[in-house]
Amino acid sequence: MTTHEMLLQAQSAKAALAGAGAEKKTAALLAMADSLLESAADILAANRADMDAARGTMSDVMLDRLYLDEKRIAAMAEGVRQVADLPDPVGRVLSRTERPNGLRIERISVPLGVVAIIYESRPNVTSDAAALALKSGNVCVLRGGKESWRSCDAVTRALRRGVQAAGLPAAAINLVQDTSRASAGELMCASGLIDLLIPRGGAGLIRACVENATVPCIQTGTGICHVYVDAAADLQKALDIVENAKTSRPSVCNAEEVLLVHRAVAERFLPMLKKRLVDERAGAGKPPVQLRLDSQAAALIPGTPAGERDFDTEFLDYILAVAVVPDLTAAIGHIGAHSTGHSDAIVTEDAGAAARFTAEVDSAAVYVNASTRFTDGGEFGLGCEMGISTQKLHARGPMGLAELCSYKYVIHGDGQVR
Repeated sequence: MTTHEMLLQAQSAKAALAGAGAEKKTAALLAMADSLLESAADILAANRADMDAARGTMSDVMLDRLYLDEKRIAAMAEGVRQVADLPDPVGRVLSRTERPNGLRIERISVPLGVVAIIYESRPNVTSDAAALALKSGNVCVLRGGKESWRSCDAVTRALRRGVQAAGLPAAAINLVQDTSRASAGELMCASGLIDLLIPRGGAGLIRACVENATVPCIQTGTGICHVYVDAAADLQKALDIVENAKTSRPSVCNAEEVLLVHRAVAERFLPMLKKRLVDERAGAGKPPVQLRLDSQAAALIPGTPAGERDFDTEFLDYILAVAVVPDLTAAIGHIGAHSTGHSDAIVTEDAGAAARFTAEVDSAAVYVNASTRFTDGGEFGLGCEMGISTQKLHARGPMGLAELCSYKYVIHGDGQVR
């Protein structure tokens, strides 16, 4: 099936999805979760083939994004069930007004229609996106990367079986067969067939969508996330937060890429940092973090001198750019100049510094004394997410059910004319 034929098929399923009630959508989601578990052997076989093809061409951290096992499939199914348990976002009355002439005007939440998602080597995005789209009454068109296509195809087949078992059209969930750049370009320019395009990937994909898309597009994903350790920080707390933000899963967009340290605590904190992230990790047989240091940090601990682009790079690896800053103003300025507006954090016991940081740092998620790794739909209570929006119009931060809905005005009258 060509991409264009698939988009026409997706359009044909819009009415059925928009008109499906909460009960039918919940039944479909529960059937999708069951089908994922029942199809685990097929999904794992497909994933092994993807992994075998990717070895030698991808880094270990990127291979981890691609890898599936029974535990991860169970987590995917549980994510679908969590979405099923959330309140139905469709049909909510967002506002109601009665005019002097007797007209009753209601603003009501409705599905967007056909939502397309371009993503790379994370097969779990397939089930997350499909679940959120279906719960919000949308048809989804999924375009995974070629490195994960077999896995995504097996997951999609399982999800479609669940949808059909609940009496909804299989075309509610669609996977693009063509993994070349041509299909991505076709989705970007499918005016009249796609109501929203969500690219989830690196800076190159986001830039291509911004420059070429003729359909509505949400910018997501690229995360140059900062942690700033203030003069008033609890240094042990800061060490724990930095370690988690950098090393718990470095290949994801909410991982820390840049550390800023107030010069008043740098002499004490940076040796603690090197010991924890480099020496102790190497001693435990874990990948040590490569510290790329500005000149002030390099005067305090050994590491790699920071290059010209290191504070503007999403490493997605065990690499951390480190800079010493003179004060909070400089930290906020640095973040303003280098952040992608995803997630940034301050570690401080000074309530005034925290308040100023949260007011002046213009990112989708701003943290006080917590890891940036919490920027996630599941962690925010959204079930899962379509992506992390780094723009300001329509959606910002983790995109859940509400962000996959638009609204319409419904007006009730009794013969009024103007």
